Amino acid sequence: MKTIDTFRLSLSHVKKSKMRSWLTIIGIVIGVAAVVAIISIGQGMQASVAARLGSLGADQITVTPGYSRASGGGGFDVGRGGGSATINLTDKDVNVIKQVSGVLYVDGIVSGRSDMKLGTESTSVSITGVDTAVWRAFVTTQLESGRLLQPGDSNNVVIGYSLAHETFLQPITLNRPVLIGGRSFKVVGIFVQSGGGFGGGGDTSVIMPADYARDVITTNISRNTFTSITVKVADPNLATQIASDIVTKLMPSRHVNPRTRDFTVTAFASIQAQITSVVQSISLFLAAIAAVSLLVGAVGIANTMFMSVMERTRQIGLLKALGATDSEVMKLFLMESGLFGFVGGVIGIIIGVLISILITEVGLRAIGPGGAVTTVIAPELLVFALGFSIFVGVISGVAPARSAAKMNPVDALRFEQ
Repeated sequence: MKTIDTFRLSLSHVKKSKMRSWLTIIGIVIGVAAVVAIISIGQGMQASVAARLGSLGADQITVTPGYSRASGGGGFDVGRGGGSATINLTDKDVNVIKQVSGVLYVDGIVSGRSDMKLGTESTSVSITGVDTAVWRAFVTTQLESGRLLQPGDSNNVVIGYSLAHETFLQPITLNRPVLIGGRSFKVVGIFVQSGGGFGGGGDTSVIMPADYARDVITTNISRNTFTSITVKVADPNLATQIASDIVTKLMPSRHVNPRTRDFTVTAFASIQAQITSVVQSISLFLAAIAAVSLLVGAVGIANTMFMSVMERTRQIGLLKALGATDSEVMKLFLMESGLFGFVGGVIGIIIGVLISILITEVGLRAIGPGGAVTTVIAPELLVFALGFSIFVGVISGVAPARSAAKMNPVDALRFEQ
């Protein structure tokens, strides 16, 4: 019997038992749709996380005072611990870090809070003092208008989007004077909304030269000291190694050892890798749970195929009496079960894509401006989903097909339902 004839015979029986066929297919549809939707949303989340973490800068390292012994001494996890957190970093530390191989720029940061006044209105703002000579190399946030701070800037500041447009009744425009900590500053730049990344500091932050930041921040920060140090490296792939080298250089310079260490070095690249790994694990775990429904669909196909074998016993006997071999009979039922998998896979893929897009549009975009998560539907995922659903269908039909192939044609022809 030709393959095309076998296929037509299988297809005709599927069409004949429409209700039972569709009930069988639904199990595969649910499983494939769930897997496609979850993996698509998961890949979208991974892309979103990567984009958000990208604003931190994979080529950046930060050094902060204090060290958590609970971190296990790794030195690359965020952790400030003990009373040593009050020990500030100094110009000497900046110079030591500059000598580490692979380091491009080093910026001593002065951060804290201060009061900002515009006319009769006042609010508390986050202040970040930077080295204007190198700060431009660290900024990953775009400007809505104006310019970044430049060497020689004194009473000039760059502010976040919300601070410029939403905090006060009147929007703050370029070159408008504002009072910060009792001193007058001129706004020369405004960041775009959701201004993350180093230097952006958020939508309600103020960036100014470090020396002026020390004067307006409410806490007392001595000259030539910093609340943190940010480092830009030449090769992001070597960020973790460079972070280790910074630790090695700073410990003798600060006269500390692994037990008395009083600073933390954090490589953003390692944080990115850890968070991405967590998101991937969660997505795979959810996909595995969704795939369980495929097993239910497989049981449904097997049950339907066993019933089909029973109903078509006389037909099987007739085929074998006319010369059909065991392999041809087996192929007949495998094609039928494969059809269930194929049709269920196609419909499941379509529904899964629609669900993932719907959830993205209706649910995840409620996060807010700049927080939308887009669905990533990879062609490889669709091919895999279809191939796997066909595989599940065929495997589910193996046992019924073997049962049909082993039938004795004489006994099959004498069978009565």
